[in-house]
Amino acid sequence: MRRIELRRGWTTGACATAATKAAYAALLTGAFPDPVEIILPRGERVSFALAETVLGDGTATAAVVKDAGDDPDVTHGALIRATVSRASSGSGVMFRAGPGVGTITRPGLPLPPGEPAINPTPRAMILSALAEVAAAAADVVVELSIPGGEALAARTLNGRLGIVGGLSILGTTGIVVPYSCAAWIDSIHRGIDVARAVGCLHIAGATGSTSEKSIQALHDLPDVALIEMGDFVGGMLKYLRAHPIARVSIAGGIAKMTKLAQGRLDLHSRRGEADLPALALLAREAGASEDAAARIAHANTVAEAFAVSDVPLGDAVAAGAWQVAAEALRPAEISLEVAVFDRAGALVGRRPFHPSPPGRKRRR
Repeated sequence: MRRIELRRGWTTGACATAATKAAYAALLTGAFPDPVEIILPRGERVSFALAETVLGDGTATAAVVKDAGDDPDVTHGALIRATVSRASSGSGVMFRAGPGVGTITRPGLPLPPGEPAINPTPRAMILSALAEVAAAAADVVVELSIPGGEALAARTLNGRLGIVGGLSILGTTGIVVPYSCAAWIDSIHRGIDVARAVGCLHIAGATGSTSEKSIQALHDLPDVALIEMGDFVGGMLKYLRAHPIARVSIAGGIAKMTKLAQGRLDLHSRRGEADLPALALLAREAGASEDAAARIAHANTVAEAFAVSDVPLGDAVAAGAWQVAAEALRPAEISLEVAVFDRAGALVGRRPFHPSPPGRKRRR
């Protein structure tokens, strides 16, 4: 089968940079460059068409429609607007969050509380673009806004990270790679950073919404302690190894936790399904009858395997998953728990908190 090449797109940071450069050029010359060319962090030169231009007295506004390519990005099609206004001499470049762009309210992110959620790389891109327009230092206010951004932000992790009022202006390369796991893993890292900064001693990483709600209820955890790890349990554990927290819960459904128990740190289906004969062996070691073990080995799904088991298979899976996760955390000493939930959110297996073994992490 011929592999279909997915189309790449542009980050909100790249779009904001293009809009800002066009607005600043119009503020100085009275004319908007359209299309407007910018330089991405890796040196590529790309052009953007303008969707909106407004020239006023001491201010100019330009906007770009974000194209995320073939990635299912929540901001695809959003209008990224930049308004550039003159400021007093020597004030430099000041960033402001307009409607639909969030403000940081919690520590632990790359910028302090009170700052507009315009990340460091987009800020650097904008400063570089302003310098391209005029060699002299710019004394301007750059206000970025995204119409409808506050509603879109409700579909992101911003609220959990303490970013209120809208979306973040993001991007480290300027390019959106379709279905990239890098953005998800980065959000896991930022979630851990925020939890540590606000003093959380216990966090929970969950594979999905059902297991997340269930583990939150089990421990009465605040939202800031919840890490939406999805399939990337390895990405979470490796970051925790270098940035430890006292207590960590790993929560997931029976199929995902079975994969973890079998040594997989990426739980996505593209990495393969759970090994049912291996699950049958685990059940046999836990005391299952030969008949039950045989039915587990030949089951169609992990859910069916659990249904035909005559031993508490969830506890055995949780214990195996705990061993794999504890190994990934070495040498950090973290009290670790694994909880296995069914599709209805009922707890069907658990390895209670126990310190991960200290010592040198073995090479695989």
